[in-house]
Amino acid sequence: MPSVSLYNPSTDIPDLSGKVILITGGTTGLGAKTILQLASHLSERILFTGRNASAASNVIASAKAINANLSISFIFCDFTSFVSVKDAALRVPSSNYHLDVLMCNAGVMALPKAVTKEGYELQMGVNHLAHALFIKTLLPLLLSTAKLGNDIRAMGAYKRYGRSKLANILYTQQLAIRYPSITSISIHPGVINTGLITGGGMTWFNKLFIDVFTIGMHLSVEGGAKIQLWAAMARKEELVNGGFYEPVGEVGRTTEQSRDERLAERLWEWTERELAGY
Repeated sequence: MPSVSLYNPSTDIPDLSGKVILITGGTTGLGAKTILQLASHLSERILFTGRNASAASNVIASAKAINANLSISFIFCDFTSFVSVKDAALRVPSSNYHLDVLMCNAGVMALPKAVTKEGYELQMGVNHLAHALFIKTLLPLLLSTAKLGNDIRAMGAYKRYGRSKLANILYTQQLAIRYPSITSISIHPGVINTGLITGGGMTWFNKLFIDVFTIGMHLSVEGGAKIQLWAAMARKEELVNGGFYEPVGEVGRTTEQSRDERLAERLWEWTERELAGY
C-alpha cells in the first residue's frame, strides 16, 4: 500500500463522473479538505453536513472555484440531536436516486463530560449512535444503489472516546455481515491537527496528553484526508468488507475487544434498541 507521502489524490483518485458522495462533518478539517480534493475529479453530486452555514458557504465557494460544474449541496445536521440527524438523512433520498459513497467523518474527541439532547454520553452519542441512525436511515438508498451494480462505500477514523471508536469498528463489522452488498470499512486517519484536537472544547491537560504521546506522529490536514480518499476510491477488490485501515491503506492494528464477534453483536442489538423510536 502507498505511504502518506506517496499517495497523490490528484492522480490516484479515478474519474468520479456520475457518482453521488455524502460526507458528514464537511465544513472544516478533514471533511472540508476531502471535498476539495474530490472536486477536481468530477461527480454527479457532493453532499455534506455540518452545523455552520457560513463555513459551508465557504467550502462550496472553494469547491466551485476548483470545478465550476460541480453539483455540491450543504445539509444542516446537528449530530447531538437524533431528530436533526433523522431529518438530515431523510433529505438525501428526496433529491437523489442513488448514493455511491457515504463518509461518516464528523466526530468529537476527549471533551468534558456532557450529553446529547437525548441524554447519551456525548462521544458515544455523536461518534457512534448518531452516525448509526444516519446509516440506518440511508440503508434503503444504499441497498438500492447496490442493486444497480454500483460499488458503494459506508465508512466511519481516553476511555469515553476510545469506547466510541471501538463502537465504530464493531458496528462496521456488523454492517458488513448483515449487508454484504455494501462495502463497509472503518478507518483511522492518523493524528491530525484539526479542530478535534485544537478546538476550544478540549482541556489543556488532554491537549498536552495528546501532544506528549503522539510526538512525531502528527499529519497535516491534507495528509490526514488521504486515508479517507484512498478508502473511498480504492478498488473493491483491495478492501476487506468490515475491515479497519490506517494511513494509507494499511490494515489497522486490532485488540482483543475489536476482534470480539459477540461484543459486536451485542453492540448492534443495543444500538437497534436505542434507535428503535427513530
